[in-house]
Amino acid sequence: MYDEAFIEYIQAEKRFSPLTVEAYRRDIEQFAGYLLEVYETDDLTEVNTAMAKAFVVWLKEKNMENRSINRKISTLRTYYKFLLREGRIEKSPMFGIKALKTPKTLVKFVTESDINKVSFDGNDFPAKRDQLLFELLYQTGMRQAELRGLRDTDVDRSGMVLKIHGKRNKDRLVPLSIEMLRLIVQYQALRNATFAHRADRLLLNDKGEEMTASYVYNKVHHLLENVTTLKQKSPHVLRHTFATHLLDEGASLVAIQKLLGHSNLATTQVYAHNTIEQLKKIHKQAHPKG
Repeated sequence: MYDEAFIEYIQAEKRFSPLTVEAYRRDIEQFAGYLLEVYETDDLTEVNTAMAKAFVVWLKEKNMENRSINRKISTLRTYYKFLLREGRIEKSPMFGIKALKTPKTLVKFVTESDINKVSFDGNDFPAKRDQLLFELLYQTGMRQAELRGLRDTDVDRSGMVLKIHGKRNKDRLVPLSIEMLRLIVQYQALRNATFAHRADRLLLNDKGEEMTASYVYNKVHHLLENVTTLKQKSPHVLRHTFATHLLDEGASLVAIQKLLGHSNLATTQVYAHNTIEQLKKIHKQAHPKG
């Protein structure tokens, strides 16, 4: 059971990615199933704080990781904020329910030397498309959903910037290098010569259609699998890599925040923590009294 109006809200207004929307749908359906089993009701507007807390306890008893439970808490917070906005409830049952503590983990990123090992063979449309796909993710730090949504009109050649349409309808501008602009022009020429009729997107799959999230993931995974031992070889790892490499070269957190499209600087600060931990590791290994 889920609320179709809420799903439309997070798709149209919040502009959540298809994967996130599906995750929210599953979370709400699981919560509704729990309510029906334990409280014999499927009316989510009648939920109180005690019932919501009991759901969190139930998830813990199922040995679910705190990080996964926190995502479900976040889903329910968003859902009940929506119901409040719509005037369907008077108070959110999620008020006072805090996220569970999770261990701090370092952000995973690809080293600069490994990035330089990534190779692109050929000069045909698929080869240039794969190269552009990879370079855009690494050189701009954009999300895979933002990449898939790019159009030709988002490329400002004279200004040498790229307009990225981010979450919650927020646009941002990211600088483009001369080499990147040259690659875009080469790719567009090949694309236009290959497809007489095509989707209105900058990057297309081999059929001239819009790329799916799994399509982008598989391309990045294939390009990284021979150059890094990281378990994660996803587009988001390239986003982390972009930010980490900028910070290592002296970029400020505020600048990185703007380039990534983070609304909160605290979200960007995870990269500073990552750099400090790397410095600690180097100091411990290299200093005589480390």
